[in-house]
Amino acid sequence: MLKTEVFEQLKTAMKEKDILAKGVLSLLKSALDLAEKEKGETLTADEEMAIVNREVKQTNQALEGAQKAERADLIEKEEAKLVLLKSFLPTQLSEEEIAEKLVAAGVEKGMNMGEAMKIAKPLLSGQAEGAVISKVVKNIIA
Repeated sequence: MLKTEVFEQLKTAMKEKDILAKGVLSLLKSALDLAEKEKGETLTADEEMAIVNREVKQTNQALEGAQKAERADLIEKEEAKLVLLKSFLPTQLSEEEIAEKLVAAGVEKGMNMGEAMKIAKPLLSGQAEGAVISKVVKNIIA
């Protein structure tokens, strides 16, 4: 279970006094705990991956803000957070691999974007970021 792995890494970060890792892992553990409490039962692997993806997306947004503000200190911190968070995700597919899977699943030229995304999202959940999936879908259906 992902939650157990996060907790083990959190304990290690606390022992090593790694402030950044401790903060990121505490935040992730809290998000997992809250989702589990709201659901009332143990989360599935897909639900856990969705939470990690949400945290990655939020960190990417913070990174973009830091880059616009030209804050080197914040950029470095957010990039370090991303590396740690992405370590909990399965290996991300390349655009070519995504395109192959989508075409095999029935996404084709001239298809409605909404219909294509209904196929793509569940198929590629946790295997690629939403923005990358959207980009590939647009290229296929255009």
